[in-house]
Amino acid sequence: MGATIYDIARLAGVSKSTVSRVLNNQANISPDSKKRVLAAIEELEYRPSKLARALTSSGFDAIMVISNRPTKTTAGNPFFSEIIHSISAIAEDQNFDLILQTSRNTADELEKCITKIKEKMIKGIIMLSSPADESFFEKLDPFNIPIVVTGKIDGDYTNVYSVDTDNFKDSYELTKLLIQQGHQHIACLHAPLNYHVSIDRLAGYRSSLFEHHLDIRGDWIIDSGYSAEDAYNATHRLLTLPERPTAIFATDDLKVLSIYKVAADLGLRIPHDLSVVGYNDRVVSTFLTPPLTAIDIPTKRLGKTATELLFQLIGQQHDIAKHTIIETKLISGNSIRQLATK
Repeated sequence: MGATIYDIARLAGVSKSTVSRVLNNQANISPDSKKRVLAAIEELEYRPSKLARALTSSGFDAIMVISNRPTKTTAGNPFFSEIIHSISAIAEDQNFDLILQTSRNTADELEKCITKIKEKMIKGIIMLSSPADESFFEKLDPFNIPIVVTGKIDGDYTNVYSVDTDNFKDSYELTKLLIQQGHQHIACLHAPLNYHVSIDRLAGYRSSLFEHHLDIRGDWIIDSGYSAEDAYNATHRLLTLPERPTAIFATDDLKVLSIYKVAADLGLRIPHDLSVVGYNDRVVSTFLTPPLTAIDIPTKRLGKTATELLFQLIGQQHDIAKHTIIETKLISGNSIRQLATK
């Protein structure tokens, strides 16, 4: 059995409360007493348990990761598993526990967050997505606990920070790439517009068409849901319309997979009959033929940057930017056919 604070107090010749103040780095301790306590800690090789620390005013050394999405929308999504792995690696290096929270809905998630904050179970929160309805942030901000979001934030908050990519710009450029290859009939399969990422990616597509004086057709802009079944059905409806687009911009890898699957089922060849661009998940892209032309989202870097930022905030570092943008890069595949231009 390891040493206790009673053993330290006995060896150092001080009270238990003095040992506790030293362990919690509190003031009102004489230099001589502090020196004797630290010497006793070293001699006894004392390592305070996390539970013992939690019972003090400092609380648990833990951070919480939440998706702020219904569980059914994240199941099987490689983005979430990869970014959580990146976060957990840094938390382990910092000797912090990681609490992964799942919830039935936003109200349930908010209640769980507030409970853990009040009980000092966590010292910070990482949110893996940013809802367009920012009331969640508004209600958590007054608790003065650092929150880092891997996504966009519109509101002005004291304790909420964001780490994101430029989704509007990336989508604009992907659509522009199709236009430069002669495509004028470009559709978009997007996710529900409950999150900033979906809104910005759709806005980038629409802006690119508008600025190049091309039609923005409502019947070619389709909400494809979160599930593989919804994405497949939406893609099938699009590709069996009387007038079919020559190219599709897909806002995430689930939409990309649905396009490749439906195209194969309908006997359409990519890119000869249909060009495709989207966002790249490296695991998924490995199995695509032909390889996809896509924006590569640096998932690990997003997780690493967000976690490092959170620990800076926990350590009360100052002069930290509220918004951090991570650069992306274009992966050139063979999923675009060049059409004749006038």
